[in-house]
Amino acid sequence: MENNDFTLSIVVPCYNEKDNIKKIVKKIHNSPVKNKEIIIVDDCSSDGTRDILEKEIKHFVNKIVYKELNNGKGATLKEGFKHVTGDFVIIQDADMEYEPNDYVKVLEPLVNGECDVCYGSRFLNTKAKGNLANILANKFLTFLSNIFTGLHLTDMETCYKCFKREIIQSIDIEEKRFGFEPEITAKLAKKKVIIKEIPISYYPRTNMEGKKIGFKDGIRAIYCILKYR
Repeated sequence: MENNDFTLSIVVPCYNEKDNIKKIVKKIHNSPVKNKEIIIVDDCSSDGTRDILEKEIKHFVNKIVYKELNNGKGATLKEGFKHVTGDFVIIQDADMEYEPNDYVKVLEPLVNGECDVCYGSRFLNTKAKGNLANILANKFLTFLSNIFTGLHLTDMETCYKCFKREIIQSIDIEEKRFGFEPEITAKLAKKKVIIKEIPISYYPRTNMEGKKIGFKDGIRAIYCILKYR
């Protein structure tokens, strides 16, 4: 991957991640992809994250977008996708649950022309990690999504979704929060693009450690699966 000429744009949605933002940017820089474009979109953080971004990180990334209202992950990603210029685009949460060294895994099928979009699955060929309720909820939502999209995914809710740039920039994202995941999956299915899944590493954190998705987001996901089917 270090010898390829393509550029990978990494969009980092960020909200109240003062303890993790420097760590994840360092990991992104150290990931084995030669040409990287790093775009951070801060969703109106209030815990000091913005000070860290401005004083310690802005010179190590390509762009930081500061939102003036907290709208949620979907709205934050929509803003980030406007600014990407690379050949491929991947989403990187700032919470340290996903390992940037896995970029090469999800990029390889795209670079080789095997697919248009690659999902990094937390459940494919590996034992599921994390809270049992979260695991069951993710698997149920993926199952329900598959019914309406005709896809055969194992992890629709994964953060690691890697796209050809022209594909993600052609989709109008409507969901502001975590409804982004079923929405984007349904809209990709409608476009009939080729989607592949690759196993990735996953290091789940708890609600006490700052995990932000909850029960209401699960209900919204069901609504989105039905809405965008």
